[in-house]
Amino acid sequence: MNLGFPEMTFIFLMALIIFGPRRLPEIGRQIGRALADFKRYSNDFKYQLETEVRQWEIEETLRKEKESLKTVLTAPEGTVASGSVPGASAPPPESPYPPYPPSEADGVESAGPESPNSIYPPKGPDA
Repeated sequence: MNLGFPEMTFIFLMALIIFGPRRLPEIGRQIGRALADFKRYSNDFKYQLETEVRQWEIEETLRKEKESLKTVLTAPEGTVASGSVPGASAPPPESPYPPYPPSEADGVESAGPESPNSIYPPKGPDA
């Protein structure tokens, strides 16, 4: 809609004749408020739509990442899945407990009675 100066003048004169000089400023304010509200509502709608699209993109990316992680974790042993490093394996978890000392059953002779400062419990009935 392309309104030039003559069209705008004609619309203004018609409004002046129809509504009169007293009501014209009041109607102008109402039209201005309505246009401002319309602009605000359209901007809110646009922002809400962009937020929903962004949320959808994030969910789609997460879904794709989960699927790729499943394929890496469920790859048969001996094959290299995409995204994995061949030959790299996680180190075994360390135990929070100290290793047991060697015993005679392991083929190692005891070095004598254990010291009272030992972290291991004493062996045998005479301890």
